[in-house]
Amino acid sequence: MPSPSVSFEFFPPKSLQASFRLWETVNTLAPLNPDFVSVTYGAGGTTRELTHDAVDAIHKTTPLRVAAHLTCVEATKAETMATVDQYAKEGITDIVALRGDAPDGGAFAPTPDGFASSIELIEALKERGSFNIRVGAYPEKHPDAASSQADVDWLKRKFEAGADEAITQFFFEAESFLRFRDACAKAGIDAPIRPGILPIENWAGMTRFAERCGTQIPTWLSDAFETATRDNRQDLLAIAVATELCSDLMEEGVDALHFYTLNKPDLTRDICAALGVTPQVDLAEVA
Repeated sequence: MPSPSVSFEFFPPKSLQASFRLWETVNTLAPLNPDFVSVTYGAGGTTRELTHDAVDAIHKTTPLRVAAHLTCVEATKAETMATVDQYAKEGITDIVALRGDAPDGGAFAPTPDGFASSIELIEALKERGSFNIRVGAYPEKHPDAASSQADVDWLKRKFEAGADEAITQFFFEAESFLRFRDACAKAGIDAPIRPGILPIENWAGMTRFAERCGTQIPTWLSDAFETATRDNRQDLLAIAVATELCSDLMEEGVDALHFYTLNKPDLTRDICAALGVTPQVDLAEVA
């Protein structure tokens, strides 16, 4: 089985120490030749400038294709599109267009004179005509969705608005993604949907993320991590769980994977190695 193509998500640093960690992550994973890397946008738009700075720095100092996250939260349409125009001026060609979450964790409400949904944002980006647009997808029901089918229908509308590719929220059982993929195909969606993989670096942190985004945590996984924590083997289990999940997906025809790195590259690097994704060395560098 051929190795998959990969992509990686980073988040912008908020301190000097976090900046070093981001660049360690970039330098560790860049040799794996990802299709692209993305930089997140904090809840409530809290990292707007930090995201821009991180995207710009990665774009200017590495050969990586970098995608900037953009949301509809806490910004007017004019402010959002001014950011978009700045990205275009700097040569950034990829945007991850998301609705975003409310600053207080409550229900989303559009900003006055802002975009009311991810679809409005996608349409505005498409009118600019110069971006590759990626969007979010939910193999397990989004907390705000009326049903799983509503998630599929909304994703179809995103593609009809101009999106090029979707990246899913993380999940822990291959069947979750495969059922979602089948439902999307039945709905007439034929655009690429890239599964999102979260290596479990911190069990408590992961469970908080999962609760917020609707990801189901299987009982077997909870039991396994309880034992692994007691035996101080969490990293070994995390690598094994993610590698098996990726392998199961690849056996079902998935050829591209997106890793949520949390700016901690070691688990992602080791999982990629287990999948046959190894550093690409330019022969000119060793000649």
